[in-house]
Amino acid sequence: MSDDDKIRLQKVLAQAGVASRRASEEMIAEGRVEVNGEIVLRQGLRVDPDKDEIRVDGSRIPTARRHVYVVLNKPRGVVSTMDDPQGRETLLDYVDSRTRLFHVGRLDTDTEGLILLTNDGEFTHRMTHPSYEVPKVYLVECEGRIENHALKRLKKGVTLDDGPARADNVKLVSRTESRSMVEVTLHEGRNRIVRRMFDTIGHPVRRLSRIKIGPVKLGRLKVGESRELTRNELGELLDLVKM
Repeated sequence: MSDDDKIRLQKVLAQAGVASRRASEEMIAEGRVEVNGEIVLRQGLRVDPDKDEIRVDGSRIPTARRHVYVVLNKPRGVVSTMDDPQGRETLLDYVDSRTRLFHVGRLDTDTEGLILLTNDGEFTHRMTHPSYEVPKVYLVECEGRIENHALKRLKKGVTLDDGPARADNVKLVSRTESRSMVEVTLHEGRNRIVRRMFDTIGHPVRRLSRIKIGPVKLGRLKVGESRELTRNELGELLDLVKM
């Protein structure tokens, strides 16, 4: 993009919803804005919104983009595809978008919770590539009273039929003699990995929900509902996958 085609920084900030142009100019004058790692102090700098990395007070600011980024609370029983030859409910039944979207990774049909959808192919590739180690948090309801030694096994690592698997973090939520609730953080997404890990330690999963991906939390989003990612969520995800 030539300099003439670039856009003034204060206009880009305004279009991204950070502040008005006048307030954006004040932020620049106060040294609160960075472009590609350098603090901007002069007004009128022109930038390429598609390539330049812009931050305000250290936080990444996703500029106005052509892409759509949606978070869905997938119901249990819904197939993690956009269409299904067998006529089962799919993600498309729960997302209202004029743009064709694709799912970022998958959730098992019998698993509920947070799943991302977008039309940004590079974002999808990086989010699902294990080298970027995007953390995902699951709430697991399993059979039986899970003891501390079993929780330690999850964090130390277990051996599955397709290789070793280890939780990044394990947190006991509650336990009784008949069932236990555990939060598990992983950064990989092998097929049914959480269920297989719990099978290995002798506590089969009764119910499974993904409640967080990176900075994106399920929060109060009801089952079957969707929303767009917030500016801060998208900014943090872009940082995580180095876009």
